[in-house]
Amino acid sequence: MKLGLGLYRHMLRDEEFAFARQCSCTDLIIHLANYYSNDQEIVKATDEKVNYGDSKAGESIWSLESLLELQRRAQARGLRIYGIENFSPADWYDVLLDGPKKEEQMENLKQIIRRVGQAGIRCFGYNFSLAGVWGHQKTTRARGGAVSTCFHADQLDLEARIPNGEVWNMTYDPNAPEGHIPDIGYEELWARLKWFLEQILPVAEEAGVMMALHPDDPPMPYLRGTPRMVYQPELYQKVLDLVPSPCNGIDFCMGSIQEMTHGDIYEALEQYAAQGRIAYAHVRNVRGKVPDYTEVFVDDGDIDIRRTLEILHKHHFDGVLIPDHTPQLQCGDPWHAGMAYALGFIRAQLMAL
Repeated sequence: MKLGLGLYRHMLRDEEFAFARQCSCTDLIIHLANYYSNDQEIVKATDEKVNYGDSKAGESIWSLESLLELQRRAQARGLRIYGIENFSPADWYDVLLDGPKKEEQMENLKQIIRRVGQAGIRCFGYNFSLAGVWGHQKTTRARGGAVSTCFHADQLDLEARIPNGEVWNMTYDPNAPEGHIPDIGYEELWARLKWFLEQILPVAEEAGVMMALHPDDPPMPYLRGTPRMVYQPELYQKVLDLVPSPCNGIDFCMGSIQEMTHGDIYEALEQYAAQGRIAYAHVRNVRGKVPDYTEVFVDDGDIDIRRTLEILHKHHFDGVLIPDHTPQLQCGDPWHAGMAYALGFIRAQLMAL
């Protein structure tokens, strides 16, 4: 098992790489896509130009040259970029919505995966969802009053419809006509996923890249008038069986799995680790389950993290563990302090193993 850190696009700088290495990380899971809210300019990620660190200006963020340059800079700090999380909604909204541009957008996604493999990046995380990550609030219910994230369904309008021009809680077309996206059922959503996997997995196999599906967050069966894909642990098996491939994998998000109402996180971890289908794992702890849960410190929730790592160790998991997010410590740099605490705890557990 490898210890890693997740870095967002604006953090792909040498000082952040140094922070990761100083915290004993060897690998990175990075985000390249930009996301936009309703009142910001919409720009396709494929058209955006590189604007981070020391990379050359004027190149697409998804170009092979940019990916290789990022990998080189990470390696100069003793790190490796192991995976990338998420396509930009602007790059595959019609794949998710079964719209008229889905074929064109799919060809672009295939090219991205080819380049990712050429850059030596092992996996690509994605979340096949229409509503996306939605409804979370801030709370101080974590230990010592630390600022954290929670989900309280009774404080939300769970039926708030998704407007046209929006998917994954992000606006891709601010000029879309009024109204909301068409209603679909579970069968239609699964059919769209099957088409996506049938298209992308042969390319991923050639590129040596494992596609890693993130579970729904929050894991509600239905949200904002749309069905959800993986809101119970057993539904991951349905995904793996839908289009069999060694590159059809999962991002085992411990927090999201624990928040689900069915099953047992340790049994689920045994099941999927034994199949060798876990590309990487988010190590995060929570208290409670949907419709009411709170994210807490990694050592202070309902999950026995040591037990999860023992299961992964038993099945010879050689992927990356990252704290996807964590409560923030009250100090001058809350994010880095919170991450350092989580990484230190995970590192200690790995050393004990």
